[in-house]
Amino acid sequence: MDTNQLWQRYQEWLYHHKGLDLYLDISRVRFDSELVESLRPRFATAFSDMQALEGGAIANPDEHRQVGHYWLRAPHRAPRPELTQAIQATIDQIQRFASQVHTGQILAPTGKTFTHLLWIGIGGSALGPQFVAQALSPDRPPLQIQFIDNTDPDGIDRVLSQLQGYLDRTLVAVVSKSGGTPEPNNGLAEVKAVFAAEGLNFPRQAIAVTSPGSKLEQIVQQQGWLAHFPIFEWVGGRTSELSAVGLLPAALQGIDIDALLSGAAEMDEATRITELTANPAALLALAWYAAGDGQGRKDMVILPYKDRLMLFSRYLQQLVMESLGKALDLEGRLVEQGIAVYGNKGSTDQHAYVQQLRDGINNFFATFIEVLEDRQGHSPELEPDVTSGDYLNGFFQGTRQALYENHRDSITVTIPRVNARQVGALIALYERAVGLYASLIQVNAYHQPGVEAGKKAAAQILDLQKQMLQVLQGAAHPLSLEELAQQVGGIEQIETLYLILRHLQANQRQVAIQGDLGQPHSLKISARS
Repeated sequence: MDTNQLWQRYQEWLYHHKGLDLYLDISRVRFDSELVESLRPRFATAFSDMQALEGGAIANPDEHRQVGHYWLRAPHRAPRPELTQAIQATIDQIQRFASQVHTGQILAPTGKTFTHLLWIGIGGSALGPQFVAQALSPDRPPLQIQFIDNTDPDGIDRVLSQLQGYLDRTLVAVVSKSGGTPEPNNGLAEVKAVFAAEGLNFPRQAIAVTSPGSKLEQIVQQQGWLAHFPIFEWVGGRTSELSAVGLLPAALQGIDIDALLSGAAEMDEATRITELTANPAALLALAWYAAGDGQGRKDMVILPYKDRLMLFSRYLQQLVMESLGKALDLEGRLVEQGIAVYGNKGSTDQHAYVQQLRDGINNFFATFIEVLEDRQGHSPELEPDVTSGDYLNGFFQGTRQALYENHRDSITVTIPRVNARQVGALIALYERAVGLYASLIQVNAYHQPGVEAGKKAAAQILDLQKQMLQVLQGAAHPLSLEELAQQVGGIEQIETLYLILRHLQANQRQVAIQGDLGQPHSLKISARS
């Protein structure tokens, strides 16, 4: 395609939202009019499916529940008045609580003002808040935020070490929808132990985000925590950023949550339009379908040219991959769908993996996130008529062109600046694009059986560990690995038992091992005395 043809195609497919001043360009994804026309009936179904979803249809068959994250920024659209009232009441509660913390109406038990926020969550309970904190937190926020987002003991130690000297003015938030998720429960237990060792009154420094009636809510009420906020059962983790899960930490950091919600609501309106070329989320879904032949054959590489958006790819990893990575379609047929997502930021990536993107295996399509405003205020010239922002823009345009010239597809999303309204719009844009694309490929975006399978497998391994330790404690003599396996679950468990033993030995816990761990057949295992 020559330069003039590419310019004509660019103009034909360029989308611009005037209110948000957001641009979307899919012209550098190679699709033709025949594909577009063939997909129009599927898009008609997708728009209908989305309308039913927003109207309150059951969307998650595993849990027989509605999926209503769109109501969070448009409470009047909720299908029942009590839902509208609950959404608005939660927003009011968040803003009131944040204001009371900021103004000193709510203080730590020592009488000190809270200066730090420790956020304990996993998956969507951490990824969204981390992305928004990186993008929008003021340079000197009223509360500095730290995250425990894993059950890694060393990671927990590092975070708590960074809070030494500030624990008596640290507000701790625990996020768990059911109250039974192991990772936040483990983080909570470890943090409580540290607070107890410091002689601090943990409940008077703690808040929770959880479902009404959950185990965590019961603990909160029994122990008299400062406050708790609801996670609605119709909000999934990967679409929870504009619920209390994301709005509460944002408000405590001084981020404008009204602007987050209004930006998302404005984008929602644009993505309800049922004309393909006038709907930015539908255009994204079209580009994804074309790039990967409707089967996810190419990865999605996210390249934001702005430091503040560095975590956008991590946020989208969960949103896209957990929503679309499905073995079965809606008819129960094996399809093994999904789109892999990775990324970092430009122009850092040009000194890392852009070499492979340009010249290596063509197994991806890129999404550039362009931000027009370089900084607030004047930029000095590094040479006549050239600033550092001009260099960044040049690197963006040069990489985009270099990829296209070598037949690598790309999408470009352009926003005027990184602020709460624009971030809310980006979140809403990709939430809707995922839903529409899922309908195109006929998978359910709103359940996650693979995640549940992993949780069940982990629980089985912990049960096996407990059984093994009981056998060792009752054994009259050291056992070989084979003998141990025969007494615990059968010989098919031998590799799992070996891995458990190796972990326990490395942490000097409960087992004594003779022999060479590098030669499993040589091992003799007993309980540590």
